[in-house]
Amino acid sequence: MQSTSSYPVIWVNCNCETRPGQDDKIAPAPTIWTKHLAWVEYSPAQAAAFRSNRTMISLQIFFEGNVQGVGFRWSVKQVAKGFDVVGWVRNLPDGRVEMQASGEETEVRDFIAAIGQSELRAHIRKQTELILPEPPAARGFEIRHD
Repeated sequence: MQSTSSYPVIWVNCNCETRPGQDDKIAPAPTIWTKHLAWVEYSPAQAAAFRSNRTMISLQIFFEGNVQGVGFRWSVKQVAKGFDVVGWVRNLPDGRVEMQASGEETEVRDFIAAIGQSELRAHIRKQTELILPEPPAARGFEIRHD
């Protein structure tokens, strides 16, 4: 589908009901009325506001406790499959586990909360969080062995 205006076009996937009598292709943000992939045209100011609402964050987390030799890294990777995050997890020589994760802030925070609510919580005695200036170098979420 081509746009005939000079406004940026943003593709939106939505699960809302189509409202009768309304144009199901163009709608002002955040109201999207289609049940399928639709295109929505935003003014440059609206597009900038939309992009700015997506705060990205990169975090480094250190887990302490009985976190090595119990399948901790594998379990973290399984939890990560349910979230749109990239990063890695690895064992440290001092007995801790280090994790770096990057993505939209709400997604990363929800991922960390899910780790704390999983069976892993019984192994975590202490968790330390640092904000990273750059996202971790990774494809998807992986277990590192270095």
